[in-house]
Amino acid sequence: MTTSPTRLWFLDWVRIIAFFVLILYHVGMYYVTWDWHVKSPFASNTIEPLMLLSSPWRLGLLFLVSGVASSLMLAKAGAARFMGRRSVRLLVPLIFGMLVIVPPQAYLEVVEKLAYQGAYGDFMRLYLGRYAGFCKGGDCLVMPTWNHLWFVAYLWVYTLLLGGLALALGERFDKLAGRVASVLVGWKIVVLPVALLSVARMSMLSRFPTTHALVDDWFNHAVYLFLFLLGAMLARTPRIWPRLEQLRWHGLGLAAAGWAALTVYYALPDTMLAAQVQIPLMHLQRIVYCLFAWSAMVAALGFAHRHLNRDSAHRRYLAQAVFPVYILHQSLIVIIAHAIQPARLAPWLEAPVLIVLTLCLSFAMANLARRSALLRPLFGIAPVKADAAARHAARPAIS
Repeated sequence: MTTSPTRLWFLDWVRIIAFFVLILYHVGMYYVTWDWHVKSPFASNTIEPLMLLSSPWRLGLLFLVSGVASSLMLAKAGAARFMGRRSVRLLVPLIFGMLVIVPPQAYLEVVEKLAYQGAYGDFMRLYLGRYAGFCKGGDCLVMPTWNHLWFVAYLWVYTLLLGGLALALGERFDKLAGRVASVLVGWKIVVLPVALLSVARMSMLSRFPTTHALVDDWFNHAVYLFLFLLGAMLARTPRIWPRLEQLRWHGLGLAAAGWAALTVYYALPDTMLAAQVQIPLMHLQRIVYCLFAWSAMVAALGFAHRHLNRDSAHRRYLAQAVFPVYILHQSLIVIIAHAIQPARLAPWLEAPVLIVLTLCLSFAMANLARRSALLRPLFGIAPVKADAAARHAARPAIS
């Protein structure tokens, strides 16, 4: 039998912490060798193993938690009202972000990478006109772009799919959720999701590399939509959370071992590996990657259920603020990083400065948005009346 739990405060905390980790990760992207919008003059591979601590699981966890929250909202509001409300809460910030928040990232990217000399107003005319001439080799900047807000676009599409699935299945959705929960017991909680994620990674990653363009990002859909729908079903089966709590230390241990193995794998030079072992080793690496990712999610959910399943004023504030902070943070990182480059601060000093300034400005702007009836919908914040009602609603406030 499935039931809808009334309070899952720990999932709010999981989401809040995951978004803070995302901010740290995007600051780190400025200092590593991986391609990003702007790069530090001191960029190197030094901190790349630290980036690997969160990169395999962070976004998957956010989609899983979003699936849980969406399922609880769906159960309360009904499919039609749920899809309408979520469309407004997600599409309005997405469109606003693409027109106002994201363009400075693209502008500074062409300034730094292509030595663009035009003013910001000139660039915006090209941006809105879908100019396709900002290219470096065969890599061209697609404009307009949603950059880091791709998560919002994907979440909206998955929301509609969930609503449609609920309409099609009716009460059978809860029965399906109950069957999934009855299977995910003991070792199967770890092995079965890892097996499905591994099949997707081994069969699709090489054919469908990450684009974040929605229409051709099939590998990421196979992973993120699976996790979103899994979260939606787990939301209807509250007995799953104590099981994850029991496995929290096991998950942490497996995740730590997976991180260590991947760190070694990525550090090995290709010349050390014989050609006949490279492909089998690559597939093994992809299985370990999925084991690391899912085990980390199990650990995060298990520890949060154990220690953070309670309400507080801090939770209520952060649960509302974290989405506008997410919308703002990457543009602020790019702008601040570009602005302070002439100071030539050493990375060990510059990175904390960048983190502090990004957090302070993000929260300052989020607080401004919270106090404005006009700005609230642009940053995905519920209207004041709906927000007051939500304080008394028996569900987590997860965007």
